[in-house]
Amino acid sequence: MTVIAATAIAVSVFVAFQVASELMDRKLLETAENQLHADSRVLATNAERAGLAQVQLPPYPGSGRLARVILPDGSTRTPAGQPELPPVSEQARRVAEGASTDLLESTDWNDGYRVYTLRVGDGAVQVADLADDSPINEFGFGMLLIGLLCMAGGALVGRTVARTALAPIDRLTAAAVHVAQTRDLDADIPDEGGGEIRQLVQSINDMLAALRDSRQAQRLLAEDAAHELKTPLTSLRLNVELLIRLDRRGTLDSALPAESRTRLLNDLGAQVAELSTLAAELTDLARGDVSDESTELIDFADVVVAAATRAGSRAPDMEIVLDVTPVWVSGRPAALQRAVLNLVDNAGKWSPVDQPIQVRLRAEGASAVLEVDDAGPGIDAADVPRVFDRFYRADSARALPGSGLGLSIVQRVVDAHGGRATVARSARGGALLRVDLPAASPPTARPLFTAGKDTAAR
Repeated sequence: MTVIAATAIAVSVFVAFQVASELMDRKLLETAENQLHADSRVLATNAERAGLAQVQLPPYPGSGRLARVILPDGSTRTPAGQPELPPVSEQARRVAEGASTDLLESTDWNDGYRVYTLRVGDGAVQVADLADDSPINEFGFGMLLIGLLCMAGGALVGRTVARTALAPIDRLTAAAVHVAQTRDLDADIPDEGGGEIRQLVQSINDMLAALRDSRQAQRLLAEDAAHELKTPLTSLRLNVELLIRLDRRGTLDSALPAESRTRLLNDLGAQVAELSTLAAELTDLARGDVSDESTELIDFADVVVAAATRAGSRAPDMEIVLDVTPVWVSGRPAALQRAVLNLVDNAGKWSPVDQPIQVRLRAEGASAVLEVDDAGPGIDAADVPRVFDRFYRADSARALPGSGLGLSIVQRVVDAHGGRATVARSARGGALLRVDLPAASPPTARPLFTAGKDTAAR
């Protein structure tokens, strides 16, 4: 910026000098020519009165304009003591002979003269002055000094302004280096400067805040995961240690009857399954929105039917009644199927065996609306605000299997698709979980929908 400021001032001074010099030169030339015309007319008037040969020519005072009289025979008269003028040019002789009335010419003789010739009678008079470029040279020298001073001042001002304007950038750089070296995300950069610099500082602060939130979320996830894994791991370890201790004593068969042994092995299998589910849900939750699955245009009804079928195969005693119509959405099929599966699994934990889980899908305005309806005890009003929180489990759900992550994953998937998940009370007294997703226009060639209305999956 210092170089740019100095260069801009230098170019401006140079252009100003060229323009001013040209204007000044023209003005000086015009003034000199007018003076030559005036002096020649005075001399011509005297010559007409006294005659070219008798007109009085005062001695040259040592400075000022020069004069000469051209007689009819071509000879010349000049004042006493006057410097020698250039020889009479051919054009000036023609003026004296009557070819034209006047002539202004410049010569390169000695230092250069401007000569004005005016016809008088049978001859002519001439007035000349020495071409003087000293005013232009003095003006140019003055402009050079002014230009140098302006360049120095402009460079100084430009550097001062640049350093002042870029000081926030220096502090921003230092803060970024500090964060990179210390991993300290808690020190916000002072919000200073203006315009784009202020926006940059605010963007960096927003980024640091997002990083702090991300690190805090990771810490909470690790703490919550450790807490949730502790109970099933402790139970599993105690049961395994019991089996190992009895086996070493050789009293496994006598201490554990067949019925107790079967129950213990079933408990071990259930605990391992619970750990596997919890590990899968933790992995899915830790990945956040990162996924290799691409977004595509899909019929949400196909996803719902596939998820209900999968849930029914995992819990043969659970009855699922489908009431779905084709609704197209833009999304990730596997993620959406996981969300629907979690909704159905959650309903299956609460719904009585003799009461079916109702899954309804319809188009409502510009949205695809999915409802999962169970006939369980419902959700207490105090628990509604935290239903979709990670690891949150209502007091009434403590004895039931689960990690408290299923509905949290539903919330994340729905948010990633630009939708909304809500909970309400069902007309049957249980919980009604609802998902609204933005609907999309179906493709030109729509695939046939195979699942009919009121389809039951068992």
